[in-house]
Amino acid sequence: MGKDKSSIKKVSLIVLLITAVFFIWYVLSDRHTPYTDQARIHGLITPVSPRVSGVVTDLNINLHSRVNAGDTLLQLDKRPFEIAIEIAEAEIDNSTQSVAAGSASVKSSAGKLGVAKAQLDRAQRNWDRVQRVMKENEGALSEADKDQSETALLQAVEQVASAEASLERAKQSLGESGPDNPKIRRSIQKLEKALLDLEFATVIAPTDGVIESFDVDLGYYASAGQPITTLISSSDIWIQANLKENNLSKMRIDNEVEFVLDIAPGKIFNGKVRSLGFGVATDQTNKGGLPSISDKKGWLQDPQRFPVIITSDDPDVRDLYRLGGQVDVVVYTGDSFILNSVAHLRLKIISLLSYVR
Repeated sequence: MGKDKSSIKKVSLIVLLITAVFFIWYVLSDRHTPYTDQARIHGLITPVSPRVSGVVTDLNINLHSRVNAGDTLLQLDKRPFEIAIEIAEAEIDNSTQSVAAGSASVKSSAGKLGVAKAQLDRAQRNWDRVQRVMKENEGALSEADKDQSETALLQAVEQVASAEASLERAKQSLGESGPDNPKIRRSIQKLEKALLDLEFATVIAPTDGVIESFDVDLGYYASAGQPITTLISSSDIWIQANLKENNLSKMRIDNEVEFVLDIAPGKIFNGKVRSLGFGVATDQTNKGGLPSISDKKGWLQDPQRFPVIITSDDPDVRDLYRLGGQVDVVVYTGDSFILNSVAHLRLKIISLLSYVR
């Protein structure tokens, strides 16, 4: 009987000791080697939209095909834009001719003004002579001669004023001469827009990436500004690990990270912490666009989680990324050999379990 009690006591002590070891390990690992399975792959998504409307006449892509920046994705019908260029060029010629005609009108009005001023000068000198003669001898000229000279002067003044007004109207109509003329400048701008529209008729890849959500064919009418496919950019792909708030106490930027992907069971990849989140949405209003973190609901409230952004320079992992894919992550915040080794072993076991997930 005494031996049984002694055995039970030993088992109880061993269980308590193991429990204490696991508790201490859990507390320490939660701070020094935090782990989470709430991590997803994120990246940049670019909706590809034509900047002009037109019928698709050529396709160079397929669903899930890889493209490089500058590659031609699709071609819209060029003919409407080439016609617009010809119209714009003809309008430039027309504007140039119109300006030339306006210049001739200005010259003609200037010539008429010169004639009117010459006539005014003669009429003025004639009137001055009449005035002088009448002052020296009042009876030398008749009233009719006086009236005729005065009328000629007034008509000459009116003709000069009319010629000046005609010249001003011609100048206003002509505007600036040469390429600074408003009509010519407007015609040039129309040509530039037509050339730009022709360039936009060729839809090119803005960055390296993979084509997703593509289901159009030749003859499809693409509307300007309406997405016709989605490009998943390969320029920047990252892992967002939603870690508990108490995991962040010792975490720093550039901490070493190990992670596993369901798409590559048994493999462990290396990365680094790029940034730590400073805020999340905690209610229904999210005016600032803060990230929303879904918490697991259980008997005890799960601590608040914050996004931690992780990147990897491992060339082998970039081809394995799938946006939205699940990731298991361990962050190493220190150089503890024991804690780091246990965390690595734990992650290795999880990566092997991916075979049967």
